[in-house]
Amino acid sequence: MLNVQDLRNGVTFLLDGAPYVCLKYEHVKMGRGSATIRIKARNLLTGATTEKSFVNSARVEEINTVRRPMQYLYKDGKNFVFMDPKNYEQVGVSSEVVGSEASYLLEGTIVNILFWDERPLWIELPPKMEFTVKETDPGVKGNSVSNLYKDAVLDNGVKTRVPLFINQGDKVLIDTRDGSYAERVK
Repeated sequence: MLNVQDLRNGVTFLLDGAPYVCLKYEHVKMGRGSATIRIKARNLLTGATTEKSFVNSARVEEINTVRRPMQYLYKDGKNFVFMDPKNYEQVGVSSEVVGSEASYLLEGTIVNILFWDERPLWIELPPKMEFTVKETDPGVKGNSVSNLYKDAVLDNGVKTRVPLFINQGDKVLIDTRDGSYAERVK
C-alpha cells in the first residue's frame, strides 16, 4: 500500500480497481482540522481526468508499471506499431491508448510507453517536437504593444497559433502537452 502523501506527479496507483497516474498534488491544511490531500489524476484505461480528495492518513494500492522508450514505426489499421530499440520487439498499441497524441506521432519518434503487466496504458511524448509550418497568412504589423499571433497549420495537420514573424516553410518547436508554439528552430 502507498500513503497518499507519497503521490507525486507521475506516480501510478490503483483506485477502485482502475489504474491512475497522478498529474497534480496539493497538500491542504485548514485551521484545526486534519490535513487533506487533493490530487488531479488521469484514469489510464479511459483517459478521463478527475480530481480526488483524501484524508491525510488514507492509503491507495501501489501498482508496478514500467516506462519503456519505444520508437514509432507506422499505423496498422486501428493499431500504432512501436519498436523497442534494444531488442527490436514490436508492440501494437490501440488508438484508444494513443488518443489525441496520434497527431504528433512522426515515424522514428522515440516516446515513453507506460506498461502495466505487459499491457500498454499510456504514451508520453517528448515535451517539445519540431514541425514545419505548412500554411499561414503573411504577418501584417500594426500598432500593437504586445505580441501578436496568427493561425498556422503544421505539416502534421495540427492547427496552432504562431507569432507574426513565422512564415510558411519555417521550422518551429511545438509544446506537445498543449499544442502551443514554443520557439522557432534556427
